[in-house]
Amino acid sequence: MTTSIYHKIDRELLAKDLDNIKEKVLEDLGDKDFHHLKKIERWGRLCTLLGYGTAWIIPNPISAYLISQGITTRWTTIAHHISHRAYDKIKGLPTHYTSKGFAKGKRRYIDWFEWMLPEAWDKEHNDMHHYNLGEQTDPDQVENNTKDFRAKNMPLPLRYILLGIMACIWKFAYYAPVTLRHLRNSKAKKAGIDPPALSRLNEWNPLKPEGWELWSKCLIPYISIRFVLIPLLFFPIGIIATLGGAVAATNVLINSLLAEMMANIHTFLVIGTNHVGEDLYIFEDKATNKGEFYLRQILGSTNFTTGSDSVDFVHGWLNYQIEHHLWPDIPLSRYQMAQPQVKEICKKHGIPYCQEPVLKRLWKTLDIMTGKTVMLKPIMETN
Repeated sequence: MTTSIYHKIDRELLAKDLDNIKEKVLEDLGDKDFHHLKKIERWGRLCTLLGYGTAWIIPNPISAYLISQGITTRWTTIAHHISHRAYDKIKGLPTHYTSKGFAKGKRRYIDWFEWMLPEAWDKEHNDMHHYNLGEQTDPDQVENNTKDFRAKNMPLPLRYILLGIMACIWKFAYYAPVTLRHLRNSKAKKAGIDPPALSRLNEWNPLKPEGWELWSKCLIPYISIRFVLIPLLFFPIGIIATLGGAVAATNVLINSLLAEMMANIHTFLVIGTNHVGEDLYIFEDKATNKGEFYLRQILGSTNFTTGSDSVDFVHGWLNYQIEHHLWPDIPLSRYQMAQPQVKEICKKHGIPYCQEPVLKRLWKTLDIMTGKTVMLKPIMETN
């Protein structure tokens, strides 16, 4: 019988060891974890405040970056972990800091305002991606999602140019319609009907019900507030400062557009590279037990540089992707505690633990997306 290292791992012992780590990491969970979340939230809010507070003066990359960092923090760090129920076990928290209340209904405009509809992202990411990692049913499986792109006959430099453009607009052009599609399909299946078969063009056509849903729930609200209402709020400031209301509003608009592009690039960098590379695995079947599930989260994920709040802040806390996929429901403050312990357990079991700087992972991701390399698959056991 021949086998790969993948099949040699003791799943039952691995699950036991990792469960012990989680138990120890969370044994004193409490208010200090919530205070840590609030601290990081303040950092993000401060970036937003400083960004907009200077954006009206002149178009500049510093104001734009600060705005973009605020946008990124709100999604990757605050919304991401609250929606994963990371703080639900802490008693006495305001409802909007729990998964049951965060960004629900009108609170979307207060808690987390993005291109994506919060409940659509929750279905696509928290449900479908996390529990189907690296499988054909994983909506974020990059190698599978770029299959048609790789099959096109075009020069390699053009491929990189097109991927660069996509990185600048991916939340608007890709993620908003895709997450909404998965929510719509999930509702249809739950109702016992076949999900509608739609062309990408019809998904964007506001004259079609599905297209109008995208425009009315995702695109129009975001464009109206981020690029119309907010810049107009600075019109009086420009008059008071003798800069001119139209000039101040235009400066904010330009900085907002630049910030949007930066936020897209930033999130593409720290999100799109989490589970991609010739050294990571994809899978053709379902995990059948907890140990197998844990093993796949490790072999199908990569960490980036870790270790301090400032480093984690700029990575959106997505630099702990292995630990996050093992236990998506642990607070931000616990990842720094869990990471070295998980790494040690992987060493004990002989499991590769992937951790590299995010820019290095970007190149490995681009190699997959352009077809220069392919991802690993477990070698099936044969007698």
